[in-house]
Amino acid sequence: MKVLVTGATGGLGKALVAGLIAAGYAVRATGRRDGQALRDMGADYIQADLTEAALNPLVSGIDGVFHAAALSSPWGRDRDFQAINVDVTRNLLAAARRAGCRRFIFVSSPSVYARERDQLELRESDPIAERPLNAYARTKGEAEGLVRAASDAGMACVALRPRAIIGPDDDVLLPRFLRLIKKGRFPLVHGGRALVELTDVRDVVRALIAAYMRAPEIGGAVINISGGQAVSVRALIGELADAMGRQVRFLPMPYGALRVIASSNETVCGLLPGRPEPALTVYTLSALAFSQTFDMSLARELIDYKPQYDAVKAACELGRRS
Repeated sequence: MKVLVTGATGGLGKALVAGLIAAGYAVRATGRRDGQALRDMGADYIQADLTEAALNPLVSGIDGVFHAAALSSPWGRDRDFQAINVDVTRNLLAAARRAGCRRFIFVSSPSVYARERDQLELRESDPIAERPLNAYARTKGEAEGLVRAASDAGMACVALRPRAIIGPDDDVLLPRFLRLIKKGRFPLVHGGRALVELTDVRDVVRALIAAYMRAPEIGGAVINISGGQAVSVRALIGELADAMGRQVRFLPMPYGALRVIASSNETVCGLLPGRPEPALTVYTLSALAFSQTFDMSLARELIDYKPQYDAVKAACELGRRS
């Protein structure tokens, strides 16, 4: 089969292209940055901005799509998130259908659940947040709805929500933690008791390919994916600091005061020229303050998913090299 991978120059995209080629797929890949490394892997790489590029040529002759392209950030302009995360998804679904694609796998996000409270053993049947904490969460939820609604006998569509991806090309989560550790100080809310579940990028790739293979039988499904190992924020930062050979000082911080600061920062930065990213956002604060863990019964049932890699160990190894 020949497949298209969008967002191929991102951390997940690169790993997915490599995994698909290793599994025998012919891959056309697209992204906004230089893709020589992807060409070296054997992919047919086309550099493009999906908000501006003609999509029909990208899906021509393609059997299925892995849509990983997204604006993934805790901060930004609403219109940018809408254009990239929602409008591109809608247009790509339409182009894929016109081209006769039979399968469409969408990389969603568990940020759609994000609330300012602990949430343990989340299932796909649990409702997503009524009031999303940022534009990223809102638009990923909206795009996910478009994908699920588009699924039919002609084009089976599946959405996966991988949690906290850890990999060598990650530029979202782990680098932020490592920068704080290198500064020697890390803020702790609620004593750092919040539980997080990291996911090794190799497990995410396996899950995406499994969803592609099973798509005709599970079209319309949404599936939570995680590494299955819950660790507290304090323990995670401690393990990362030890791996890096660094001393880190934990700074206890009251949630209420930080919530006021984060909200005020967002208001001020939203009015400044260029809308610079605040040092702290409400979404980032909630991720550090509240637990989010997952029941992966459905992932086991639909795509036979079981994590094979220890994402905490992978994160520590990456931290050791940093």
